[in-house]
Amino acid sequence: MMIKVVIMEDELPSRNKLKRFLEQLDEPIQLVKELDSVESGIAFFSTQPKIDLLISDIELLDGNAFQIFEEIEIPCPIIFTTAYNQFWMQAFEGNGIEYLLKPFNFDRFQKAWNKFAHLTKSKDDQADLLKSLHALLGNQQSVKPTFKTRISIPTHKGSYFLSVEEICLFTAENSVVWAVDQLGKKHLLQEPTLKEIEETLNPDLFFRISRSHLVQKQFVQGMERYTKNSIAIKMIGLNQLVVCSQSATSRFLKWIATS
Repeated sequence: MMIKVVIMEDELPSRNKLKRFLEQLDEPIQLVKELDSVESGIAFFSTQPKIDLLISDIELLDGNAFQIFEEIEIPCPIIFTTAYNQFWMQAFEGNGIEYLLKPFNFDRFQKAWNKFAHLTKSKDDQADLLKSLHALLGNQQSVKPTFKTRISIPTHKGSYFLSVEEICLFTAENSVVWAVDQLGKKHLLQEPTLKEIEETLNPDLFFRISRSHLVQKQFVQGMERYTKNSIAIKMIGLNQLVVCSQSATSRFLKWIATS
């Protein structure tokens, strides 16, 4: 069966290298699309294409590839290629299965491809594949979790505790995570990612509206239309609105409507 691949890379030599590596594989591969920007990525994935694998650089012509993933739910595994090593945590928060640090050779590319092939083996349905991928990456819980009721906040003298009930939202800024309380005060956390925080909280009370924001239901004061397919949210204790990504908006509206 033909394997449908998309390459998202803004540097022509790197794009040609990836195409050359794909040709060296003993696989029936169809290169469906070549993309080079955030804008072209959003436009393409908005059409809900049927593809099996995305091979993506992170820094593109007009921004960061993660901007696309905030707006659009990618329907397949992703092999990331980048010259920067600081993005590896973000890469594995979604459908990322490999992180190739440039420059890489064919042997390293082959190992990444083999992981993809292993994941797809005997999986005829894309939904089944992504379910298996999420399980592999630890995004599914096999036992009922115990949720945190307070967060430890480190200081230069020690630490103090903040009750989860007091937290309006969590926000990530420049690889730093903050808890914002109901009075708008920011508390610097020791956890490195929002994902790590999210996994410890009750999903009935907290919702990840984007890669940068995780909000608590009781502090959602109102909503307004932001774009055709996304909303901006007014939070108690916050002066500015926070934007819900396009891919999360539908799920958020269902979540906020439940008691």
